[in-house]
Amino acid sequence: MTFLWAPLLVAGLLVPAGILIARRIDRRRRQQLAGLGALSRAGAPASRAGAPAAARPIRDRVPAALVVAGFVVLTVAIARPEATVSLPRVEGTLVLTFDVSGSMAADDVAPSRMESAKAAAKAIVDRQPPGVVVGVVAFSDSGLSIQPPTADQATVLQAITRLAPARGTSLGQGILASLGAIEQAESDTPSSYYSNRSAEPTATPAPVAPGSHAAAAIVVFSDGENNERPDPLAAAQVAADRGIRILTIGVGTAAGATLDLDGFRVQTRLDEALLQQISEITAGAYQPAASLDPGAVYTQLAEHLVARDEAIEVTALVAGAGLILLTAGVLLSLVRLGRLP
Repeated sequence: MTFLWAPLLVAGLLVPAGILIARRIDRRRRQQLAGLGALSRAGAPASRAGAPAAARPIRDRVPAALVVAGFVVLTVAIARPEATVSLPRVEGTLVLTFDVSGSMAADDVAPSRMESAKAAAKAIVDRQPPGVVVGVVAFSDSGLSIQPPTADQATVLQAITRLAPARGTSLGQGILASLGAIEQAESDTPSSYYSNRSAEPTATPAPVAPGSHAAAAIVVFSDGENNERPDPLAAAQVAADRGIRILTIGVGTAAGATLDLDGFRVQTRLDEALLQQISEITAGAYQPAASLDPGAVYTQLAEHLVARDEAIEVTALVAGAGLILLTAGVLLSLVRLGRLP
């Protein structure tokens, strides 16, 4: 259990101070009654209100114990406790994978391939249905998870906006990084977890039918040009063996454009054939960015039931328990002893 206002736990020190004050008041009251001879006239047994605390039956101490416990629990409630609980929810995972290689700076589609890919991706995020988490992966000569899958649209859109073209192209690295992001999102281990222990070796999962893992999908925005290892078709086969579809979005034109890269003039054009092969291997689909239907992406995604650890504030529950203890102690004292504890 954690606390939102942990420093307020020091209020618990008031409880023992209150006990000492209450005992002092009780002692003074007994002395006054003894001086007036009230106990002898009333014929009250020594185990009741006027008797020393040590001589009272244990059952007569129960009301005071309940009241003290109630105050302790209420001081805990003041600190606003949180409990981590595992909650079931329906969820699907979509990873938007961006080609950020130098060729994505080409302007054969206005204003550029990169900006066109961003616009298409933002349209997909805007259609994000409840229960679907979206992540962002970028690749050039390597693949990197930019934003772990989340339901927060603003965070995903900010991650997309920050993308910019750089270096070479490795479609294979982008696909493998996307598979890693999906595996992490579907894992019980939180993404913020850190350990200095070596990771346990994991066995290669048995291949399944392409597209059978319908709760996760990858959307690749690329011009299809690849000049780095690993082989993108081999990476696509890894995704297919895990049942994850890859939806490829072609960005660019067949005519292409000429780029000036560090003084070298390079011709770049859309390779639709490679993008179509990747999608076919994984039972996915290919669409040009210019004719993309953002809502159709989610029809490829089926949601499934998962359990996620979430921190939930339990102040109301703790405060309620404290009030119940406090009320029980007061009522029991009035019934048994005829006075407040």
